[in-house]
Amino acid sequence: MNTRDPAAEWLRIAEHYRQMKNEELLALARDRSGLADYAQQALAAEFRSRGLALEPEPSEPQPIPDVVPVSSSDTATGESDEDDPYADDRKLYEICKVWSLRDARQVQWLLDRASIPFFMGPEKVTSADVLTANFAEGVTVQVMAIGFYWAQQALQNYEPLDQPPTPPEEKEWKEIPVRCPRCQSTDVIFLDRTGDQCETKPCFRWVCAACRHRWQDDGLVKE
Repeated sequence: MNTRDPAAEWLRIAEHYRQMKNEELLALARDRSGLADYAQQALAAEFRSRGLALEPEPSEPQPIPDVVPVSSSDTATGESDEDDPYADDRKLYEICKVWSLRDARQVQWLLDRASIPFFMGPEKVTSADVLTANFAEGVTVQVMAIGFYWAQQALQNYEPLDQPPTPPEEKEWKEIPVRCPRCQSTDVIFLDRTGDQCETKPCFRWVCAACRHRWQDDGLVKE
């Protein structure tokens, strides 16, 4: 049984591709159908970081997918999570959250330059330009556990241009006590409301428990 760790192999291959010349990468891309999935992803990331274009394959095209399954059972080893000793290394963790397409592109550029695989949004896409998630709710960017440290290093210079919307501040209501107009005591008692024409005349009746003064008003307490 093949016990290679695909995540570690991805990092090793990504570093190898980074040291290759453009001509060598182009030659490799012409016959990339024989590469493992993680090798194709590393090759695509290196092409994006250099601004190169992948040429179509002469035989049956096998494009590198933008959506990468998260399940660790879909790996080059074909092992299930229970049998795979590297399943924990491939678990995804949120590295940041973006609130606009331009910030998503900035994060992609930084991670691509460091050859670190990433997954954006609930659909786990590997390209910001194919995102369909709502930026107003924030879009998560995830990386594998094995690459989390390097992803943190790569994003040290990340400066988001857009921040999450600030929720409106809730108005704090201050309770103002009813005071007796004669002695200013707050020990007042509400008696009743007279009539239904509060808009035209005072209709709330009060009595002060301190000085026994009685009065009517419109029920509006002023500071």
